[in-house]
Amino acid sequence: MSVSAVCFSRLLRCARCVHPARCVRVPGVRWHTTRLDMDGSGRPATWDSFGIWDNRIEEPILLPPSIRYGTPIPHISLSRVGCATLIGRRRENEDRFQVSELTQNVLYFALFDGHGGAHAADYCHKHMEQNIRDCLEMETDLQTVLSKAFLEVDAALEEKLQIYGNASLMMVGTTATVALLRDGIELVVGSVGDSRALLCRKGKSRKLTDDHTPERKDEKHRIRQSGGFVTWNSVGQANVNGRLAMTRSIGDFDLKKSGVIAEPEITRTLLQHAHDSFLVLTTDGVNFIMSNQEICDIINLCHDPTEAANVIAEQALQYGSEDNSTVIVVPFGAWGKHQNTDYTHDMSRNFASIGRWS
Repeated sequence: MSVSAVCFSRLLRCARCVHPARCVRVPGVRWHTTRLDMDGSGRPATWDSFGIWDNRIEEPILLPPSIRYGTPIPHISLSRVGCATLIGRRRENEDRFQVSELTQNVLYFALFDGHGGAHAADYCHKHMEQNIRDCLEMETDLQTVLSKAFLEVDAALEEKLQIYGNASLMMVGTTATVALLRDGIELVVGSVGDSRALLCRKGKSRKLTDDHTPERKDEKHRIRQSGGFVTWNSVGQANVNGRLAMTRSIGDFDLKKSGVIAEPEITRTLLQHAHDSFLVLTTDGVNFIMSNQEICDIINLCHDPTEAANVIAEQALQYGSEDNSTVIVVPFGAWGKHQNTDYTHDMSRNFASIGRWS
């Protein structure tokens, strides 16, 4: 059920305007106003405090979750989500992305960045969503759902590739960054590899994923404990067994015994629509060449998420990225509210000498 912003503001005002004589005061129980003073100041919040006046995307309010969580929760429409992908200077675009509605109250956003070919990314694009749907029928905890789905997709892909008896297919793999949004407020993100998820809160970037690279002490330790080794190439990039620049992925079955795993790291966040502007998912063609805050600043200058996704992908290309670049931008309640007016595009950056794509 959804309700307009005007109607919900009236409900909030009614909640604040109860006649004192009609209030029932229970000894030992204090009347809390945390549902309305979002900044914790104790002052009654105006509708503008929730970012509505500054919001250039108008959406109805989800009434049951808003009442349950005690804060206005806007309906997130998939038609408002912005997506863009560019092939860069590669021969083939091995990135895949997907946006869909899994259930009446759960939305699905996913990025897959394939390597060694698009086989693994294609398989995840086709099967990850259905695996999560099946898990949701038996499990309500979204973190458990994501962990189970990642491992099941990885196992199913291995079983399929073994049929062909081609050793080279056992070397294909993909990153996977999947975000589930329930009731417009519970955001759970699972990730393997180096595709990223960022939340923009009060205009600042907030990491929801950590890259799985051999440079991480904990990841390197697992690789070595499993019998694998880490080497560095001529430009200082760490690789597992001299081959793979990440320590977790779906696929890469030739490296499973060396500690490369498909178990995702998962984060859970309760959104604050008064302060959260958007979620952005990016592949490494973007995040290797642009900082997290830079991505957020550029998106905050854009009119809508579709424009934002295209601008980020194009900007990465202009900055020198030669890899595939894919972006998903999901707007939240504070869209358009937080802008860094001091930010300017630095078109003089020159990454022509970077050896990552040479």
